[in-house]
Amino acid sequence: MDIDLVFRIAAFGIIISVMNQLLTRAGREDIATLATLAGLAVVMMFVVGLLSDFFSSVKQMFALY
Repeated sequence: MDIDLVFRIAAFGIIISVMNQLLTRAGREDIATLATLAGLAVVMMFVVGLLSDFFSSVKQMFALY
């Protein structure tokens, strides 16, 4: 597993968290919730790509010739 992807997900989480706090303190709770959901969707796309690579490598490893 590439450690760069872990750092990218962590950085994205920190940025979304800060943006959520700023929007909540500004009284824009609805926009803060949408920003959090959008951030979650982007991180889930990272994870789905990682899982896809994992399952294709497992499939390759157990492929019958």
